[in-house]
Amino acid sequence: MADGLRPPPALAADPDRQVVFRVAAERYGLPLASVREVVLPQPPFARVPRAGGAVRGVMNLRGRVVAVVDLAELMGLAPQPLAAGQGQVVILERGRRALGLLIGGVIGVEPLPAPEPASGGDHGGVVAGLARGAGGAVTLLRPGPLAEAAAALFGAR
Repeated sequence: MADGLRPPPALAADPDRQVVFRVAAERYGLPLASVREVVLPQPPFARVPRAGGAVRGVMNLRGRVVAVVDLAELMGLAPQPLAAGQGQVVILERGRRALGLLIGGVIGVEPLPAPEPASGGDHGGVVAGLARGAGGAVTLLRPGPLAEAAAALFGAR
């Protein structure tokens, strides 16, 4: 899933397939059906007044304003530095609202087994659990609670 590419419809219909990506040294996954696309970040992001620290700002994506949140900070990790040509933004499928999550990079799309409970907490319902992927453990995220946690950074629900 490179810049602006969408998954084939046959893959999007498979509920067990996860988009696996890295954030800092961690591996995370989101259901493929919840990911609209993955794009390259377009800094500088326009700042959002009175938004939480994890909010990087907003970017223009083909004429649409997309809020961008640093997933590392949202998950309690150190903020990700954004050097030119680095990182990606996962665009979540959220109806008329678009939410971008700044990540280190997509690893791939893979089928993963049902998650086991995470020992480190669920971060307010955001973490579904842990699954074993081809490259090791993957923390699976719930898109709905993740979007709600990001929206709370803007002072809205």
